[in-house]
Amino acid sequence: MRIGRQDGRRCIRPVRMNTKAEQSRGIGFGDIGKLVLAGLVLVAGIGAYSWYDGVGKVPQSVLLIGVLASIVASLAIAAFTEPGRRLKGFIAESQFELRKVVWPNRDETIKTTAVIIVVVIVLSLLLGLIDLILKSVVLDWLLKLGS
Repeated sequence: MRIGRQDGRRCIRPVRMNTKAEQSRGIGFGDIGKLVLAGLVLVAGIGAYSWYDGVGKVPQSVLLIGVLASIVASLAIAAFTEPGRRLKGFIAESQFELRKVVWPNRDETIKTTAVIIVVVIVLSLLLGLIDLILKSVVLDWLLKLGS
C-alpha cells in the first residue's frame, strides 16, 4: 500500500504490481514433437555406431563422424523449441555477465595458489600428527589397559 499524495493530503490506495514478469508457459505439442525427434536422431546415431562397430568393415573415424553428426543434428532440432530458445537466452545472458567479471591477473593467481598449497601442506601435516597421536593412544594405552 502507498500512503500519501503529492499535494500533502493523505490517502491510501493500492500500489499496482509489475505486470512485466515472465509467465511460464507449458511446452506445446510441436515442441514435444521436436524434442522427441531430436532424441530419436541422437539414439539413431549412437545405435548406428554400436551396430556398425560390431561389423568391423566401417572405419572407426566414419563411425565417430556419424555420432558427432547425430549430436549436432539433435542439438539443432532441439534449439528450435521453446526450452531451446530459453537455453540460448540463458547462455547469452551468462556470457554478458562473464564480461563484467574482474579476473585476477597472473601475480594474484600465483600468490593465491601458493597460499592454498601452503595451507594444504600445513593441514595435511596437522591431520597426520593427530592421526599418529590417536593411533598411539588407542593402540598403546587403551588396548593395553584391557589386557
